[in-house]
Amino acid sequence: MQSSRRQFLKTSAALGLGGAAGFMSDLHRFNAFAADTGGYRALVCVFLFGGMDCHDTVMPYDTGSYNQYASIRRELFNRYDNLDGGSTRERDRLLPLTLANASDFGGRQFALPPELGPLHDLVDGGNAAIISNVGPLVAPVTRAEYEARSAPLPPRLFSHNDQQSTWMASQPEGARFGWGGRLADIMLGASANPDATFTVISTSGNTVFLSGELAGQFEVGTGGPQDIRAISNDSYLGSNALPDLYESHLRARNESLANYLQQDYANAVGRSIDANRILSESFDLPAPFTTLFPETGLAQQLQVVARIIALREVLGVRRQVFFVATGGFDTHSNQANSIPNLHAGIAGAMRAFYDATVEMGVANDVSSFTASDFGRTLTVNRDGTDHGWGAHHFVVGGGVQGNRMYGQFPPSVLGHNQDSGNGRLIPTTSVDQFAATFGRWFGLNDTELNDALPGLSGFSDTDLGFFGGGVV
Repeated sequence: MQSSRRQFLKTSAALGLGGAAGFMSDLHRFNAFAADTGGYRALVCVFLFGGMDCHDTVMPYDTGSYNQYASIRRELFNRYDNLDGGSTRERDRLLPLTLANASDFGGRQFALPPELGPLHDLVDGGNAAIISNVGPLVAPVTRAEYEARSAPLPPRLFSHNDQQSTWMASQPEGARFGWGGRLADIMLGASANPDATFTVISTSGNTVFLSGELAGQFEVGTGGPQDIRAISNDSYLGSNALPDLYESHLRARNESLANYLQQDYANAVGRSIDANRILSESFDLPAPFTTLFPETGLAQQLQVVARIIALREVLGVRRQVFFVATGGFDTHSNQANSIPNLHAGIAGAMRAFYDATVEMGVANDVSSFTASDFGRTLTVNRDGTDHGWGAHHFVVGGGVQGNRMYGQFPPSVLGHNQDSGNGRLIPTTSVDQFAATFGRWFGLNDTELNDALPGLSGFSDTDLGFFGGGVV
């Protein structure tokens, strides 16, 4: 029985029940927001734990730039699998991008590695874009300012835990609220959803990215919602009657509670049980799409997200934020044997997810994007790379102004104005600008964006343009 109690409390925490009373008490702080809540919109963060090597993801392709780049990375490139007599990082094996805004880069050309073929097709087809050199910033920073420490910098640079948190919440480890949760808070304050239950959903455990003052995280696994076993499994308690009795106790059905906190908690528990059942029963039915998802952890997480999105009308939601994640990107060594498989996993999962949204008719209403701790160094340590800062990321969706690269793409050489050392890129686009572009698409106005993203005030451009507005 004690073990079932622990399981229930863990599940209750995962469903955000502890924040139920806070939701009611804090609602007055948000109810003045007038965000656009029309239609349906969903954001899906695909977090790549460990720090994905941006230099090995979006590569220079014009001959001059490629040769400079390859000379720095030759030792690493020689370690890639030989297929048909050549490295998969040789120029003639890469997948060149035919960008609609290629003229913005002064004759420079770019390519993706072959393992990212499904994402390459989405970019070239106009349904995905690349955001170059994005990362945490307090304010714009040059190399000279960085070296002189004359401009404010994000704290604890190059630290995994701290930069993961800074990417998600603009503060190092210990942050309370993430920008996904903050965007959701604004939408809940504007009555986009009937309640907070299915507003922010994680398939990868508790995450600060989804943490808001109103938004409580609903956690699911790769098989869908997690049962509260003590009330859903007769054999678990050894009696047919006990599950109903235990549920009645949790809901306080036969009790008169004078304590408001106790009553609020019992009400929240009841709502969570009902919500879990709604989702569980829907997952017992066949998937509402025929798209085949790869048998990888990331793809299975995105398949669950797709199934929940399909239930948007049943759940009564108009705005949702999802978090999925995979790891393995801390490639200090053996990078040539790990990155190709990791790339293939990302590309296959995100392409299947996009195809499922097309099949369900919501491709224009769902946007997924990659994020990671940081990029990595351009220099190599024989068979790997070290922690970096700025990185290149993908945004995928039918509403994305794709077949473009946004932001400034630094030269793939050492010693340029955005090189903080060893080819660690000083970001030219901040995470706040990145988040604000999603927030505006989500329906927030300028006032609401500044409330949700306090660091946004340090930057003049608050719309990167990958949904059609702002500055490319």
